[in-house]
Amino acid sequence: MSKLKEFTMSSARPLPVIVLADVSGSMSANGKIDALNDAVSEMIATFAEEDDTRAEIHVSVIAFGGGGASIHKPLRPARETRWEPMSASGRTPMGEAFELARAMIEDRETVPSRAYRPTLVLVSDGVPTDDWRTPLATLLTSERASKATRFAMGVGADADRETLTAFLANDEGRVFEAHEAREIKNFFRWVTMSVTTRSRSANPNSVVMVEPTDLDEFDF
Repeated sequence: MSKLKEFTMSSARPLPVIVLADVSGSMSANGKIDALNDAVSEMIATFAEEDDTRAEIHVSVIAFGGGGASIHKPLRPARETRWEPMSASGRTPMGEAFELARAMIEDRETVPSRAYRPTLVLVSDGVPTDDWRTPLATLLTSERASKATRFAMGVGADADRETLTAFLANDEGRVFEAHEAREIKNFFRWVTMSVTTRSRSANPNSVVMVEPTDLDEFDF
């Protein structure tokens, strides 16, 4: 890396993107988990190519399924993140994922005060199997996490639209519906475009909600 590149990255403020990924057993059907892995990997690779003096995109992935929710990828600059595929099994402990996301954002060592407002991305194909209402309410009302820009995608006919809509909390966005595995990639292209548009703007703290219909105009 050149010295100019190192200076640019060191002076840029973090722009956190945290993905809450459903990896329950049902995600193993119809190629959903493979499509999710490919889409997240592509998103991270695109973020890693961004070179701006104002914002440096950081990425974390919280996976919920199996025995609970866990941090699959800790919050790090996208350029330092090497993707490792997730596997699908177990139930849908979404409430645990909400709590992990809140704790991560509120931790000032993980997300410093100089960071731009975070982006939260929720992906699920089913109904939560734990208490999600209380953790979500805490997430949406916490000091720092409440300021996050939020995206939500329901995968397939069994996705719980009530939970996904509650996660958005009347934000300007809408629940993206993926009826086929290939549409998961389209959703993450939408997220990628929205985040990179923010990072390149004069004020990366501003809310930039790009319409999914604009995807064809974006250069990946």
